[in-house]
Amino acid sequence: MMIKIPKPIYHVMVDHAQKESPLECCGILGGRDGTVRKAFKLRNEEQSPVRYSMSPQEQLSVFDEMDRESLDMLAIYHSHTHTVPFPSETDVRLAFYPEVASVIISLKEETPVVKAFRIREDAIYPEEIEVV
Repeated sequence: MMIKIPKPIYHVMVDHAQKESPLECCGILGGRDGTVRKAFKLRNEEQSPVRYSMSPQEQLSVFDEMDRESLDMLAIYHSHTHTVPFPSETDVRLAFYPEVASVIISLKEETPVVKAFRIREDAIYPEEIEVV
């Protein structure tokens, strides 16, 4: 599987991660047919450098907006400020939407690295990202 992210939205996610650092950032990517159309930046309720959580109210607001714009939730994104872009044990445990991609922005290196995964009960599957 592949998720297509337009370059401006890709930069919105990376900028969000860099601005929130040293705390993790989080957000939702909405789109159609595997192509992201909009990034929704959410507040990390944990205010933590190693965990994130989204407020249910903010999520509902995003879901309502996606419904109005006929968008599907394609991915949830968040940053890892000091580790590689691979799902942590916490990410796996809290992966409530196995049908959407989990996009991780790693700020460990000087240049941010963005990777996507499908987190299922049986395994973690890499997903390709194409920046378009």
